[in-house]
Amino acid sequence: GVAGGLGLFIFGMKLMAEGLQKAAGDKLRRILELLTFNRYIAVITGIIITVLVQSSSTTTVMVVGFVNAGLMSLSQAVGTILGANIGTTVTAQIIAFKITELALPAIAIGVVMSFFLRRRLYRHVGQAILGFGLLFLGMSTMGGSLSALKDNPAFIEMFATFGQYRLLGVLAGALFTAMVQS
Repeated sequence: GVAGGLGLFIFGMKLMAEGLQKAAGDKLRRILELLTFNRYIAVITGIIITVLVQSSSTTTVMVVGFVNAGLMSLSQAVGTILGANIGTTVTAQIIAFKITELALPAIAIGVVMSFFLRRRLYRHVGQAILGFGLLFLGMSTMGGSLSALKDNPAFIEMFATFGQYRLLGVLAGALFTAMVQS
């Protein structure tokens, strides 16, 4: 359950980011240029983009690409990347609101839009919605599978060890973050 949920989560994140990038395309590039002229607005833009694509890494990679292409200045990029990091926190808060109940309806809507609508823009938006649904279905699956471990003595002992040896906890967190890319 955990591995399958993690797979759905990562695949959903990838599908959603690709769908949003395809749907926005050059428009996203123009919007970023307009919304990053001011450092404060750049931070807000980074937050919004990260909440939409569910990945500060994706936002950062896009911004670095825009800087390399000469579409953004370094100061615009710094503000947007700071916003992306704040957006990660906002995303975690959204997850705390039990939005997982929307996973199956989002998957259904995303499939209909992706496979049955003719306009390319609607298909790409459908792909993003499908990815959103898969992401939250994966999180729900992982949560359900891990809830059985909360009473497992070996699992509890492992986390108690992380509490005693903080460096071990940081390394485990870094390893898990690298595995799920978020």
